[in-house]
Amino acid sequence: MPTKPSAKHAAPDSEPSPGSPSDAPNPPKKRRWLRVLLPAVLILVWLVGAAIGGPLFGRVAEVSSNDQTTYLPESADATQVQELLGEFNDSESIPAIVVFVSDEALTETQLAQISEQVAALADAEGVEGEVSPAIPSEDGLAIQAFVPLNSDGEIADAVEQLTASLRADVPDGVEVYVTGPAGFTADLAAGFAGIDGLLLLVALGAVFIILILVYRSLLLPVAVLSTSLFALCVALMTVWWLAKAEILMLSGQTQGILFILVIGAATDYSLLYVARYREALRSTQDKWAATKDALRGSFEPILASGGTVIAGLLCLLLSDLKSNSTLGPVASIGIIFAMLSALTLLPALLFAFGRAAFWPRRPKYEPEIVAAEDGIPNKKGFWVAVARLVQRRPRMVWVLTTGVLLLGALAATQLSASGVPQSELVLGESEARDGQTYLGEHFPEGSGSPAYVVVAEGELAEVADILLANEGIDSVSVTAADSPSGSAPVTAEGIQPLGPPGTPAPEPTVVDGEVLLQATLTNAPDSNEAADTVREIRAELSDTHPDAPVGGVTATSIDTNDASVHDRNLIIPIVLVVITLILMILLRSILAPVLLILTTVLSFGTAMGVSALVFNNLFDFPGADPAVPLYGFVFLVALGIDYNIFLMTRVREESLKHGTRQGVLRGLTITGGVITSAGLVLAATFAALSVIPILFLVQLAFIVAFGVLLDTFVVRTLLVPALAYDIGKAIWWPSKLSRHEVEGDDRETAGRILDADDEPAPDSKPKHAVEA
Repeated sequence: MPTKPSAKHAAPDSEPSPGSPSDAPNPPKKRRWLRVLLPAVLILVWLVGAAIGGPLFGRVAEVSSNDQTTYLPESADATQVQELLGEFNDSESIPAIVVFVSDEALTETQLAQISEQVAALADAEGVEGEVSPAIPSEDGLAIQAFVPLNSDGEIADAVEQLTASLRADVPDGVEVYVTGPAGFTADLAAGFAGIDGLLLLVALGAVFIILILVYRSLLLPVAVLSTSLFALCVALMTVWWLAKAEILMLSGQTQGILFILVIGAATDYSLLYVARYREALRSTQDKWAATKDALRGSFEPILASGGTVIAGLLCLLLSDLKSNSTLGPVASIGIIFAMLSALTLLPALLFAFGRAAFWPRRPKYEPEIVAAEDGIPNKKGFWVAVARLVQRRPRMVWVLTTGVLLLGALAATQLSASGVPQSELVLGESEARDGQTYLGEHFPEGSGSPAYVVVAEGELAEVADILLANEGIDSVSVTAADSPSGSAPVTAEGIQPLGPPGTPAPEPTVVDGEVLLQATLTNAPDSNEAADTVREIRAELSDTHPDAPVGGVTATSIDTNDASVHDRNLIIPIVLVVITLILMILLRSILAPVLLILTTVLSFGTAMGVSALVFNNLFDFPGADPAVPLYGFVFLVALGIDYNIFLMTRVREESLKHGTRQGVLRGLTITGGVITSAGLVLAATFAALSVIPILFLVQLAFIVAFGVLLDTFVVRTLLVPALAYDIGKAIWWPSKLSRHEVEGDDRETAGRILDADDEPAPDSKPKHAVEA
């Protein structure tokens, strides 16, 4: 019988010799064709998908919207009012507030020039509806005008053109700003503008650098990164067409999360497969057999990991807020293609490249050394040292680790997640924010963004009196089509005429027996004071006029925050239950999944606590959106549990052969490098979200990135292994494995694998041969 070639003289990627004891004989000719054809077809299919989906990166704006009211529940007051506005105004325009300010009192010449500018806006491109006349402030230092912009076009472009045209002819010594709903919408659009380019470049660049450092290779990082990018292209293609068909809703926020999630998840799954493939190549010369072994070893953890993330994301479908509920299926589609690419495209690419993919550090065919290592690649490395610490002081490790995490979690109560003003959503400079500041200095701060109240025509006077009696309301008007300004003021005496004495008062616009009142707030529409005013109005009207819904910018913000709080309180417990059940099925245990969930929740609490301290004391953020804890929880629990899945599935695999305690040490040392690399990649990709100057995304980036690193370097490295080692085989309760007697279950014998540094002679048979 021919002898097996030594590692020194083995021919990489060659077919095994017919008599090789560890490799299959040469396959039939038809099977060899299949080995060539199947990878080629898989690569071609993914290439076609990427070619179709790639060009859609620049066209996402065609099928997305950042309008908050489109994401509110149908039952919300703000939603109902928003649907009626177009009927009263014959337009669905977005109001822009133009503010002219000067340090000195405006002269008659300046007033006339500004009035001409404002009047000329009626014929400007993008303007739809009646433009108000120029309205001077009482102190004579400012002028405001209301300009309705067409909502069908790009608001950001319309605001930019409007600002440019006004500044071209503005009088000397006068500055002009465009603010209001249109101005802040343009700010958001500008903030999200970097998603298609900057975000992708930063995320892919960070991942590529980490992969270079991890693999010290050029070809392998390209293969892994191609796997992630192709998955993203195909996922975007699917989501784009579903959004175009109005089956899914897409926003800039959802788009950014989709990009990061797919890149991070696909790279993580790829790292796990590459690690298994490298192990298999050391035990077999046949790269087809190595591919099958790698798929066999990585299929279950990748499927379980992706399934856990998808299950957590789909829980968002229970959300009242559509921006939350639509993220579930959109991100789930991304995870599906991330798994598919890691289990189809990457194996095909690595099969095509063989050992050359790892150049210049090609894995050698060395079955004798693999057997001698007894499953531990390097018995003097960092992860062996960590395993020794866990083996010698397990209780001290998990008790101290838990105490530190609990201490960090206590600070989570300092996170204010009740909502932030619209003017603070975009970080950095903002002309809309500056304009609103000047508006508040010279006019009622709520000018241009009133609270809308729809009432029956016969109840107009009663409701107007209720509004005027509130100190948070500066004035009230009613929509009137025959009025030059489109509305008429309402006082305690009724609707007031706009002309000289004797001029009849305009008739209000009536739609199905209802009229539209506009209440100008004394405070900025995104302030807490304005929110309190709208809540007071709603409370009073619900008692006297329950059929009078209140809408507008402030009401939309209130309804959004209330829906977010409801979603957070409902979905977080459901996610915990769903993921726990999945882990029970995967690990065939009850105790282990419960402990894994508890450690992950503790890690989440610590991440939120540290984030609160950083947000409040370092970055001085004005607060957080109520959805921030929800998104942080879903991503950290669903993604953080991934590393526990990667670890514990390998621990269970080793425990079946060597006992639980030895299985814990083996699993920790074998998976240490790949899980750490995966954590670094995922943290880097989420951190890339911070290049988008949107407060929500920056906060989410920090929470998830920090939480993932915490899971990677503390929870998965110390807490979970030490806890599992201390409990022993009982951690698998009530499965048979918890009652299975194996030598490695004993504390004294479990650590032998870490201390057996002497290798057997080349011609001796190893006691244990661990399957790669």
